[in-house]
Amino acid sequence: MEPEVLEAEMVLPIHMRFKRVQMYEKYPKGQARVRWKYLKQIIQAENYQNYPPDQPNYVNIETPPSLHPGKRVCDVTGYEAAYFDPRTKLRYANTEVFKLIRSLPNDHVQRYLALRNAAVVLSSS
Repeated sequence: MEPEVLEAEMVLPIHMRFKRVQMYEKYPKGQARVRWKYLKQIIQAENYQNYPPDQPNYVNIETPPSLHPGKRVCDVTGYEAAYFDPRTKLRYANTEVFKLIRSLPNDHVQRYLALRNAAVVLSSS
């Protein structure tokens, strides 16, 4: 083989040492990795009870109601509902749920509406 080719093979690393160096610099031996704290732990550590109540912080923040309309959710599946059944007043996500809604007895429909806090009395027609 040519001498240039032999020199080139010697220069190229067999394995990538840069990854080991980065990990060693980031977490040297004997040093523990940083643990995540839960929100409850952060709140307890900050002692928010000692702050005055009118000073805003993460515990007592108050916001006005949203100006955007709420998302419509399918009453059966919980997916975002693009459709509304005028007969039962239930929201649904797809045709399979629509077939299920139409096959439900009236008392089951009333229970779904009660879960959504939509107190509607359906006529039995």
